[in-house]
Amino acid sequence: MDRIWAPWRYSYVSLVDNPKDGCVFCREDEFVVYRGEHCSVRLNKFPYNNGHLLIMPNRHIASLEELSAEEERELFSLLKKSKRILDEVLSPDGYNVGLNLGRVAGAGIEDHLHFHVVPRWNGDTNFMPVLADTKVISQSLFSLKEILVPKFGA
Repeated sequence: MDRIWAPWRYSYVSLVDNPKDGCVFCREDEFVVYRGEHCSVRLNKFPYNNGHLLIMPNRHIASLEELSAEEERELFSLLKKSKRILDEVLSPDGYNVGLNLGRVAGAGIEDHLHFHVVPRWNGDTNFMPVLADTKVISQSLFSLKEILVPKFGA
């Protein structure tokens, strides 16, 4: 069997059950494209697709019930804004938008509530995820961040 190596994923996989130094969202700002008063938008460091964004409250909370009214409003406003910007910049054919609440629901980081916005294109799946459990992302996070930051007005 052929193997396709993805060593850059090890830093994520190794922290899933053994987080170091607290919440990764609270301590890392490298891929933040917008920080509002109550919520932020960041590029997913391990994206499913090009343009995969995470939208979250700035406050470290784990559940929907903990959101303040201000956080709810800003979070949904940023969901809409993110979609508009991704439409302009990447022209996807559709989106997956959602959140995973709890480990059994697929949350890799379950202690800090976050929504996923994943752009999708017709035909964006190919043999790589099926045969090699590897996703090919066509743009670096740094080059996409350079494009997105001005669009969010940060």
